[in-house]
Amino acid sequence: MTGTYAPRAAVQARPAAGSAVLDVVVPVYNEETDLGPCVRRLHAHLTAHFPYPFRITVADNASVDGTPAVARALADELPEVGVLRLDEKGRGRALRAAWSASPAPVLAYMDVDLSTDLAALLPLVAPLISGHSDLAIGTRLARTSRVVRGAKREVISRGYNLLLRGALAARFSDAQCGFKAIRADVAAELLPLVRDTGWFFDTELLVLAQRAGLRIHEVPVDWVDDPDSRVDIVATALADLRGIGRLGRALVTGALPLAQLRAQLGRGPLPTPPAQVPIGLPRQLARFAAVGVASTLAYLLLFLLARGPLGAQPANLLALLLTAVANTAANRRLTFGVTGRRHAGRHHLQGLLAFALGLALTSGSLAALHATTTPNRALELTVLVTANLAATALRFLLLRLAMHHRP
Repeated sequence: MTGTYAPRAAVQARPAAGSAVLDVVVPVYNEETDLGPCVRRLHAHLTAHFPYPFRITVADNASVDGTPAVARALADELPEVGVLRLDEKGRGRALRAAWSASPAPVLAYMDVDLSTDLAALLPLVAPLISGHSDLAIGTRLARTSRVVRGAKREVISRGYNLLLRGALAARFSDAQCGFKAIRADVAAELLPLVRDTGWFFDTELLVLAQRAGLRIHEVPVDWVDDPDSRVDIVATALADLRGIGRLGRALVTGALPLAQLRAQLGRGPLPTPPAQVPIGLPRQLARFAAVGVASTLAYLLLFLLARGPLGAQPANLLALLLTAVANTAANRRLTFGVTGRRHAGRHHLQGLLAFALGLALTSGSLAALHATTTPNRALELTVLVTANLAATALRFLLLRLAMHHRP
Protein backbone atom coordinates (compact mmCIF):
# COMPACT_ATOMS: atom_id res chain seq x y z
CA MET A 1 0.00 0.00 0.00
CA THR A 2 1.42 3.38 -1.01
CA GLY A 3 0.39 6.97 -0.41
CA THR A 4 1.56 10.45 0.49
CA TYR A 5 0.22 10.61 4.04
CA ALA A 6 2.86 11.71 6.54
CA PRO A 7 1.88 12.02 10.21
CA ARG A 8 3.05 14.96 12.28
CA ALA A 9 6.34 14.21 14.03
CA ALA A 10 6.13 13.24 17.68
CA VAL A 11 7.75 15.44 20.30
CA GLN A 12 11.13 14.21 21.44
CA ALA A 13 10.48 11.92 24.40
CA ARG A 14 13.84 12.66 26.02
CA PRO A 15 14.49 16.38 25.53
CA ALA A 16 17.74 18.10 26.32
CA ALA A 17 18.44 18.57 30.01
CA GLY A 18 16.45 21.44 31.46
CA SER A 19 14.13 21.88 28.47
CA ALA A 20 10.42 21.54 29.06
CA VAL A 21 8.12 19.49 26.84
CA LEU A 22 5.04 21.36 28.05
CA ASP A 23 4.56 25.01 28.96
CA VAL A 24 1.29 25.71 30.78
CA VAL A 25 0.39 29.41 30.65
CA VAL A 26 -1.86 30.87 33.34
CA PRO A 27 -3.08 34.32 32.18
CA VAL A 28 -4.02 36.57 35.11
CA TYR A 29 -5.32 40.03 35.83
CA ASN A 30 -5.63 41.15 39.47
CA GLU A 31 -5.58 37.62 40.89
CA GLU A 32 -3.41 38.12 43.96
CA THR A 33 -5.69 35.91 46.09
CA ASP A 34 -6.14 32.91 43.78
CA LEU A 35 -2.79 32.88 41.97
CA GLY A 36 -0.70 31.26 44.71
CA PRO A 37 -3.04 28.33 45.48
CA CYS A 38 -3.65 27.79 41.75
CA VAL A 39 0.00 27.58 40.73
CA ARG A 40 1.01 25.42 43.70
CA ARG A 41 -1.83 22.99 42.99
CA LEU A 42 -0.98 22.87 39.28
CA HIS A 43 2.71 22.40 40.05
CA ALA A 44 1.99 19.56 42.48
CA HIS A 45 -0.23 17.82 39.94
CA LEU A 46 2.30 18.06 37.13
CA THR A 47 5.11 16.87 39.40
CA ALA A 48 3.11 13.82 40.44
CA HIS A 49 1.33 12.91 37.20
CA PHE A 50 3.08 14.40 34.16
CA PRO A 51 5.90 12.17 32.84
CA TYR A 52 7.87 14.89 30.98
CA PRO A 53 9.67 18.08 32.01
CA PHE A 54 7.25 20.98 32.28
CA ARG A 55 7.11 24.71 32.83
CA ILE A 56 4.39 26.99 34.23
CA THR A 57 4.29 30.56 32.96
CA VAL A 58 2.27 33.18 34.80
CA ALA A 59 1.25 35.73 32.15
CA ASP A 60 0.38 38.87 34.09
CA ASN A 61 -1.38 41.26 31.77
CA ALA A 62 -1.25 44.64 33.50
CA SER A 63 -2.44 43.71 36.99
CA VAL A 64 -2.65 46.70 39.33
CA ASP A 65 -2.91 44.79 42.63
CA GLY A 66 -0.39 42.51 44.33
CA THR A 67 -0.44 39.89 41.55
CA PRO A 68 3.08 40.73 40.21
CA ALA A 69 4.60 40.28 43.66
CA VAL A 70 2.81 36.96 44.19
CA ALA A 71 3.99 35.77 40.77
CA ARG A 72 7.62 36.68 41.50
CA ALA A 73 7.44 34.89 44.86
CA LEU A 74 6.14 31.76 43.15
CA ALA A 75 8.98 31.90 40.63
CA ASP A 76 11.50 32.14 43.47
CA GLU A 77 9.83 29.27 45.31
CA LEU A 78 9.28 26.85 42.40
CA PRO A 79 12.05 26.45 39.79
CA GLU A 80 9.58 25.37 37.04
CA VAL A 81 7.58 28.60 37.35
CA GLY A 82 8.31 31.67 35.23
CA VAL A 83 6.66 35.10 34.99
CA LEU A 84 5.83 37.20 31.96
CA ARG A 85 4.67 40.76 32.62
CA LEU A 86 2.67 42.70 30.00
CA ASP A 87 1.72 46.34 30.10
CA GLU A 88 -1.68 45.89 28.44
CA LYS A 89 -4.76 43.86 29.32
CA GLY A 90 -6.24 41.08 27.21
CA ARG A 91 -6.19 37.32 27.62
CA GLY A 92 -5.47 36.79 23.94
CA ARG A 93 -2.60 39.25 24.09
CA ALA A 94 -1.16 37.40 27.11
CA LEU A 95 -1.41 33.99 25.43
CA ARG A 96 0.13 35.24 22.19
CA ALA A 97 3.10 36.74 24.04
CA ALA A 98 3.68 33.75 26.31
CA TRP A 99 3.30 31.12 23.60
CA SER A 100 5.46 33.04 21.13
CA ALA A 101 8.28 33.35 23.66
CA SER A 102 8.18 29.75 24.91
CA PRO A 103 10.76 27.19 23.69
CA ALA A 104 8.50 24.25 24.65
CA PRO A 105 7.16 22.12 21.77
CA VAL A 106 3.70 21.84 23.35
CA LEU A 107 1.89 24.89 24.71
CA ALA A 108 -1.21 24.97 26.88
CA TYR A 109 -3.21 27.37 28.98
CA MET A 110 -5.80 27.18 31.72
CA ASP A 111 -7.77 29.70 33.72
CA VAL A 112 -6.47 30.67 37.13
CA ASP A 113 -9.63 29.46 38.88
CA LEU A 114 -8.81 25.85 37.86
CA SER A 115 -12.47 25.18 37.14
CA THR A 116 -11.37 22.22 35.00
CA ASP A 117 -10.31 19.04 36.77
CA LEU A 118 -6.56 18.66 36.26
CA ALA A 119 -6.95 14.93 35.59
CA ALA A 120 -7.80 15.95 32.02
CA LEU A 121 -4.45 17.70 31.45
CA LEU A 122 -2.42 14.66 30.35
CA PRO A 123 -5.21 13.41 28.01
CA LEU A 124 -5.33 16.95 26.60
CA VAL A 125 -1.65 17.19 25.63
CA ALA A 126 -0.78 13.53 24.97
CA PRO A 127 -2.09 13.54 21.35
CA LEU A 128 -0.01 16.66 20.65
CA ILE A 129 3.13 15.12 22.09
CA SER A 130 2.63 11.94 20.05
CA GLY A 131 1.96 13.89 16.83
CA HIS A 132 -1.58 12.52 16.47
CA SER A 133 -3.26 15.94 16.77
CA ASP A 134 -2.37 19.61 16.31
CA LEU A 135 -4.61 21.37 18.84
CA ALA A 136 -6.59 20.10 21.81
CA ILE A 137 -9.51 21.58 23.71
CA GLY A 138 -11.40 20.66 26.82
CA THR A 139 -15.12 20.44 26.18
CA ARG A 140 -17.91 20.88 28.68
CA LEU A 141 -20.53 19.95 26.09
CA ALA A 142 -19.65 16.29 25.49
CA ARG A 143 -22.05 13.68 26.80
CA THR A 144 -19.49 12.33 29.24
CA SER A 145 -18.48 15.77 30.58
CA ARG A 146 -19.61 16.62 34.08
CA VAL A 147 -20.41 20.28 34.58
CA VAL A 148 -21.65 22.30 37.54
CA ARG A 149 -22.79 25.80 36.61
CA GLY A 150 -25.82 28.04 36.61
CA ALA A 151 -28.58 27.95 34.00
CA LYS A 152 -27.63 31.38 32.59
CA ARG A 153 -24.06 30.40 31.80
CA GLU A 154 -25.20 27.05 30.42
CA VAL A 155 -27.62 28.71 27.99
CA ILE A 156 -25.07 31.35 26.95
CA SER A 157 -22.35 28.75 26.33
CA ARG A 158 -24.54 26.45 24.27
CA GLY A 159 -26.06 29.35 22.37
CA TYR A 160 -22.62 30.75 21.52
CA ASN A 161 -21.36 27.43 20.21
CA LEU A 162 -24.51 26.95 18.14
CA LEU A 163 -23.96 30.43 16.71
CA LEU A 164 -20.42 29.46 15.73
CA ARG A 165 -21.69 26.37 13.96
CA GLY A 166 -24.17 28.40 11.96
CA ALA A 167 -22.10 31.51 11.25
CA LEU A 168 -18.59 30.08 10.86
CA ALA A 169 -19.31 26.37 10.19
CA ALA A 170 -17.36 25.44 13.33
CA ARG A 171 -17.09 21.71 13.95
CA PHE A 172 -15.51 21.86 17.42
CA SER A 173 -17.95 21.66 20.32
CA ASP A 174 -16.73 24.15 22.95
CA ALA A 175 -14.82 27.28 21.97
CA GLN A 176 -14.86 28.97 25.37
CA CYS A 177 -13.56 26.39 27.83
CA GLY A 178 -10.37 27.80 29.39
CA PHE A 179 -8.42 24.59 28.89
CA LYS A 180 -6.58 24.28 25.57
CA ALA A 181 -3.26 23.21 24.06
CA ILE A 182 -1.43 23.58 20.75
CA ARG A 183 1.78 22.36 19.19
CA ALA A 184 4.38 25.12 19.05
CA ASP A 185 5.11 24.60 15.34
CA VAL A 186 1.42 25.07 14.57
CA ALA A 187 1.15 28.09 16.88
CA ALA A 188 4.05 29.76 15.09
CA GLU A 189 2.07 29.73 11.84
CA LEU A 190 -1.39 30.54 13.20
CA LEU A 191 -0.72 33.20 15.86
CA PRO A 192 0.35 35.93 13.39
CA LEU A 193 -3.06 35.58 11.72
CA VAL A 194 -5.13 35.86 14.90
CA ARG A 195 -6.16 39.49 15.37
CA ASP A 196 -8.19 39.33 18.57
CA THR A 197 -6.44 40.15 21.84
CA GLY A 198 -9.31 39.37 24.21
CA TRP A 199 -11.76 36.53 24.80
CA PHE A 200 -12.47 35.84 21.12
CA PHE A 201 -8.81 34.81 20.68
CA ASP A 202 -9.63 31.12 21.31
CA THR A 203 -12.45 31.00 18.79
CA GLU A 204 -10.46 32.73 16.06
CA LEU A 205 -7.52 30.38 16.57
CA LEU A 206 -9.73 27.30 16.42
CA VAL A 207 -11.60 28.42 13.29
CA LEU A 208 -8.31 29.11 11.50
CA ALA A 209 -6.99 25.70 12.57
CA GLN A 210 -10.11 23.96 11.33
CA ARG A 211 -10.04 25.77 7.98
CA ALA A 212 -6.34 24.90 7.62
CA GLY A 213 -7.19 21.20 7.85
CA LEU A 214 -5.62 20.66 11.26
CA ARG A 215 -6.79 17.99 13.67
CA ILE A 216 -8.48 19.32 16.81
CA HIS A 217 -8.63 16.81 19.66
CA GLU A 218 -11.47 17.18 22.18
CA VAL A 219 -11.33 15.97 25.78
CA PRO A 220 -14.49 15.73 27.92
CA VAL A 221 -13.82 17.50 31.22
CA ASP A 222 -15.22 17.81 34.70
CA TRP A 223 -15.85 21.51 35.23
CA VAL A 224 -17.15 23.46 38.22
CA ASP A 225 -18.16 27.08 37.69
CA ASP A 226 -16.25 29.71 39.64
CA PRO A 227 -18.86 31.93 41.36
CA ASP A 228 -16.25 34.71 41.68
CA SER A 229 -15.58 34.94 37.93
CA ARG A 230 -14.49 38.43 36.79
CA VAL A 231 -15.79 38.00 33.23
CA ASP A 232 -18.20 40.73 32.10
CA ILE A 233 -20.72 38.57 30.23
CA VAL A 234 -22.41 41.39 28.30
CA ALA A 235 -19.18 43.06 27.17
CA THR A 236 -17.65 39.69 26.26
CA ALA A 237 -20.74 38.67 24.26
CA LEU A 238 -20.69 41.92 22.27
CA ALA A 239 -16.97 41.54 21.59
CA ASP A 240 -17.53 37.95 20.46
CA LEU A 241 -20.29 39.03 18.05
CA ARG A 242 -17.98 41.65 16.56
CA GLY A 243 -15.27 39.02 16.25
CA ILE A 244 -17.62 36.59 14.50
CA GLY A 245 -18.59 39.30 12.02
CA ARG A 246 -14.99 40.30 11.33
CA LEU A 247 -13.77 36.72 10.95
CA GLY A 248 -16.77 35.79 8.80
CA ARG A 249 -16.03 38.66 6.42
CA ALA A 250 -12.39 37.64 6.21
CA LEU A 251 -13.38 34.08 5.33
CA VAL A 252 -15.90 35.17 2.71
CA THR A 253 -13.62 37.73 1.04
CA GLY A 254 -10.59 35.43 0.99
CA ALA A 255 -8.51 37.79 3.13
CA LEU A 256 -6.95 34.85 4.99
CA PRO A 257 -4.31 32.64 3.33
CA LEU A 258 -6.26 29.43 3.95
CA ALA A 259 -4.98 27.59 0.87
CA GLN A 260 -1.41 28.32 1.90
CA LEU A 261 -2.12 27.17 5.45
CA ARG A 262 -3.69 23.94 4.23
CA ALA A 263 -0.74 23.27 1.97
CA GLN A 264 1.75 24.03 4.75
CA LEU A 265 0.03 22.58 7.83
CA GLY A 266 -2.78 20.31 6.65
CA ARG A 267 -2.36 16.59 6.67
CA GLY A 268 -1.78 14.84 3.37
CA PRO A 269 -4.24 12.38 1.87
CA LEU A 270 -4.51 8.90 3.29
CA PRO A 271 -2.85 6.02 1.46
CA THR A 272 -4.94 4.65 -1.40
CA PRO A 273 -6.79 1.56 -0.07
CA PRO A 274 -7.20 -1.68 -1.97
CA ALA A 275 -10.23 -1.54 -4.24
CA GLN A 276 -11.96 -4.30 -2.32
CA VAL A 277 -11.75 -2.43 0.99
CA PRO A 278 -13.78 0.79 0.65
CA ILE A 279 -13.08 3.21 3.48
CA GLY A 280 -16.02 4.72 5.32
CA LEU A 281 -18.74 2.87 3.39
CA PRO A 282 -21.17 2.43 6.33
CA ARG A 283 -20.88 6.11 7.28
CA GLN A 284 -21.24 7.17 3.65
CA LEU A 285 -24.35 5.06 3.27
CA ALA A 286 -25.89 6.57 6.40
CA ARG A 287 -25.19 10.13 5.29
CA PHE A 288 -26.27 9.41 1.73
CA ALA A 289 -29.52 7.98 3.07
CA ALA A 290 -30.14 11.10 5.17
CA VAL A 291 -29.50 13.35 2.19
CA GLY A 292 -31.67 11.08 0.08
CA VAL A 293 -34.59 11.28 2.50
CA ALA A 294 -34.38 15.08 2.54
CA SER A 295 -34.12 15.17 -1.27
CA THR A 296 -37.07 12.83 -1.71
CA LEU A 297 -39.26 14.90 0.57
CA ALA A 298 -38.25 18.06 -1.28
CA TYR A 299 -38.89 16.31 -4.60
CA LEU A 300 -42.38 15.19 -3.57
CA LEU A 301 -43.25 18.64 -2.27
CA LEU A 302 -42.09 20.31 -5.49
CA PHE A 303 -43.95 17.70 -7.58
CA LEU A 304 -47.20 18.28 -5.70
CA LEU A 305 -46.85 22.06 -6.03
CA ALA A 306 -46.15 21.89 -9.76
CA ARG A 307 -48.47 18.96 -10.60
CA GLY A 308 -51.59 21.09 -10.93
CA PRO A 309 -50.39 23.92 -13.18
CA LEU A 310 -47.85 21.91 -15.22
CA GLY A 311 -49.09 18.33 -15.36
CA ALA A 312 -47.42 15.13 -14.18
CA GLN A 313 -44.45 14.83 -16.56
CA PRO A 314 -43.31 18.51 -16.54
CA ALA A 315 -43.74 18.62 -12.76
CA ASN A 316 -41.62 15.48 -12.43
CA LEU A 317 -38.90 16.99 -14.66
CA LEU A 318 -38.78 20.27 -12.74
CA ALA A 319 -38.82 18.68 -9.27
CA LEU A 320 -36.19 16.11 -10.19
CA LEU A 321 -33.86 18.67 -11.79
CA LEU A 322 -33.94 21.06 -8.83
CA THR A 323 -33.44 18.38 -6.22
CA ALA A 324 -30.74 16.64 -8.29
CA VAL A 325 -28.49 19.72 -8.24
CA ALA A 326 -29.02 20.23 -4.51
CA ASN A 327 -28.54 16.50 -3.86
CA THR A 328 -25.19 16.40 -5.67
CA ALA A 329 -23.91 19.44 -3.77
CA ALA A 330 -25.02 18.00 -0.42
CA ASN A 331 -23.55 14.55 -1.08
CA ARG A 332 -20.33 16.06 -2.36
CA ARG A 333 -19.79 17.89 0.93
CA LEU A 334 -21.55 15.77 3.55
CA THR A 335 -21.33 12.20 2.28
CA PHE A 336 -17.98 12.09 0.50
CA GLY A 337 -16.20 14.96 2.29
CA VAL A 338 -15.21 16.78 -0.91
CA THR A 339 -14.64 20.51 -0.39
CA GLY A 340 -13.45 23.32 -2.61
CA ARG A 341 -14.08 23.91 -6.30
CA ARG A 342 -11.70 21.32 -7.67
CA HIS A 343 -13.54 18.80 -9.88
CA ALA A 344 -16.87 20.39 -8.89
CA GLY A 345 -17.95 20.66 -12.53
CA ARG A 346 -17.16 17.00 -13.17
CA HIS A 347 -19.02 15.94 -10.04
CA HIS A 348 -22.11 17.88 -11.07
CA LEU A 349 -21.95 16.34 -14.54
CA GLN A 350 -21.98 12.94 -12.85
CA GLY A 351 -24.93 14.16 -10.81
CA LEU A 352 -26.73 15.22 -13.99
CA LEU A 353 -26.07 11.80 -15.51
CA ALA A 354 -27.65 10.25 -12.44
CA PHE A 355 -30.47 12.78 -12.87
CA ALA A 356 -31.04 11.66 -16.46
CA LEU A 357 -31.19 8.03 -15.41
CA GLY A 358 -33.50 8.93 -12.53
CA LEU A 359 -35.68 10.90 -14.92
CA ALA A 360 -35.87 7.91 -17.25
CA LEU A 361 -36.87 5.64 -14.39
CA THR A 362 -39.50 7.95 -12.93
CA SER A 363 -40.88 9.18 -16.25
CA GLY A 364 -41.00 5.65 -17.57
CA SER A 365 -42.79 4.49 -14.45
CA LEU A 366 -45.31 7.33 -14.76
CA ALA A 367 -45.86 6.60 -18.43
CA ALA A 368 -46.39 2.91 -17.79
CA LEU A 369 -48.79 3.69 -14.95
CA HIS A 370 -50.88 6.10 -16.99
CA ALA A 371 -50.90 3.71 -19.96
CA THR A 372 -52.45 0.92 -17.92
CA THR A 373 -54.83 2.78 -15.61
CA THR A 374 -56.10 6.14 -14.43
CA PRO A 375 -54.29 6.38 -11.09
CA ASN A 376 -55.23 8.47 -8.11
CA ARG A 377 -52.69 10.78 -6.54
CA ALA A 378 -51.68 8.27 -3.82
CA LEU A 379 -50.89 5.51 -6.33
CA GLU A 380 -48.99 8.00 -8.46
CA LEU A 381 -46.82 9.02 -5.50
CA THR A 382 -46.25 5.39 -4.51
CA VAL A 383 -44.92 4.55 -7.97
CA LEU A 384 -42.72 7.64 -7.96
CA VAL A 385 -41.25 6.81 -4.53
CA THR A 386 -40.43 3.26 -5.69
CA ALA A 387 -38.79 4.56 -8.85
CA ASN A 388 -36.87 7.14 -6.85
CA LEU A 389 -35.50 4.46 -4.53
CA ALA A 390 -34.06 2.64 -7.53
CA ALA A 391 -32.68 5.92 -8.89
CA THR A 392 -31.16 6.69 -5.49
CA ALA A 393 -29.22 3.42 -5.38
CA LEU A 394 -27.91 4.14 -8.85
CA ARG A 395 -27.01 7.72 -7.84
CA PHE A 396 -24.96 6.47 -4.88
CA LEU A 397 -22.92 4.14 -7.06
CA LEU A 398 -22.26 6.83 -9.66
CA LEU A 399 -21.36 9.56 -7.17
CA ARG A 400 -19.13 7.27 -5.13
CA LEU A 401 -17.32 6.24 -8.29
CA ALA A 402 -16.82 9.91 -9.21
CA MET A 403 -15.80 11.28 -5.81
CA HIS A 404 -14.45 8.57 -3.53
CA HIS A 405 -10.69 8.47 -3.05
CA ARG A 406 -10.02 10.95 -5.84
CA PRO A 407 -7.19 13.50 -5.24
